[in-house]
Amino acid sequence: MNILILGAGGREHTIAWKLSQSPKLTQLFVAPGNAGTSEIAKNIPIGVTDFNEIKEAVLSNKIDMVIVGPEDPLVNGVHDYFLNDDKLKHVPVIGPQKAAAELEGSKEFAKEFMMRHQIPTAAYQSFTSDNLKEGFEFLENLNAPYVLKADGLAAGKGVVILDDLEKAKEELRSMLVDKKFGSASTTVVIEEFLAGIELSVFVLTDGNGYKVLPTAKDYKRIGEGDVGLNTGGMGAISPVPFADQKFMDKIHERIVVPTVEGLKKDHLPYKGFIFIGLIKVGDDPFVIEYNVRLGDPETEVVVPRIKNDLVEVFQAVASEQLNQLDLQLDDRTATTVMLVSGGYPEAYEKGKEISGYDQIEDSLVFHAGTTLNKGRVVTNGGRVMAITSFGDDFKQALKKSYQNIEKISFDRMNYRSDIGFDL
Repeated sequence: MNILILGAGGREHTIAWKLSQSPKLTQLFVAPGNAGTSEIAKNIPIGVTDFNEIKEAVLSNKIDMVIVGPEDPLVNGVHDYFLNDDKLKHVPVIGPQKAAAELEGSKEFAKEFMMRHQIPTAAYQSFTSDNLKEGFEFLENLNAPYVLKADGLAAGKGVVILDDLEKAKEELRSMLVDKKFGSASTTVVIEEFLAGIELSVFVLTDGNGYKVLPTAKDYKRIGEGDVGLNTGGMGAISPVPFADQKFMDKIHERIVVPTVEGLKKDHLPYKGFIFIGLIKVGDDPFVIEYNVRLGDPETEVVVPRIKNDLVEVFQAVASEQLNQLDLQLDDRTATTVMLVSGGYPEAYEKGKEISGYDQIEDSLVFHAGTTLNKGRVVTNGGRVMAITSFGDDFKQALKKSYQNIEKISFDRMNYRSDIGFDL
């Protein structure tokens, strides 16, 4: 099979790495890809939402399957684009259709879905600039801290949590009136704050059957001890030590089953990954958010734990035979630590040469924000590389990742040395 992956990050390099191990793979393409994917696949320099260029690439390279990494093309309807084109409709796309992708495209849509299907989540209300005053009143009736979420896609930065009521009101005005997040904050969802510990559960569905993939926990804040600005993720651990069987049974019964059944009841066509962001409050799971693709950097710990041939897994999704698949998982713990550019998640420089990553032993290196410049691997984003290791527990796995990180360097390289601190 010839397969095309859309995307350029650590998630896409990890999927490419796993697919490249399959005897069923003929040729692998990644658009646009990064320096890491270029070693195992052919990079095609086109944007993930340039559907016309994607069509040309699919036809000229005789692509048999497309796997969509990031959320943008899904929310913009890449799957529907294929289904509505006579030359493309025979090519399976792994990722939901546009109507279902609204689960990530709109926080309000996701909240309404959860309420409709009795899926446990925080109490909320939605506001626009037209009812700003009501938004202020709603905040006044909540206890701190205050959770404000831009309704649309904001590259992982549209959620603000504040302890001060006046600052929360200022933030609401900034989001709605001053368009802090552009069109993404035309509507803002205000939620009650849930105190607990977060984790993610990944489900793969073919629209009928489904498989629950390994749990993971990622670390979003830039600073040690989970302080500072939110990032796209600074590291991850899988499985999550506190998610015992009793807790997983609750997640399955109260959240996974109603989500999959809810998609069917609402006629939301779904073939792909469902990322369920959860919080454990006491002994009970609540949904914080849905994403309609694999998380990053969670992919870098979840996918390496899948023992199956990933091409076969995706073929089962395409042919709606997922229930017949016996999913095999590695029992060991996987951890990943993200190396980031100095200044990230605020302003940072690109083009810094990276050295030492080829000296890594007993860990996996997944490129995220990298590119090739005159044959040299240089930084090309905020999150640059993820170093993944296996161990009998997360401490042993992390020790390997940190030992290998000492071999890697680039100007102003930064990372968190406390991944797993709260476990």
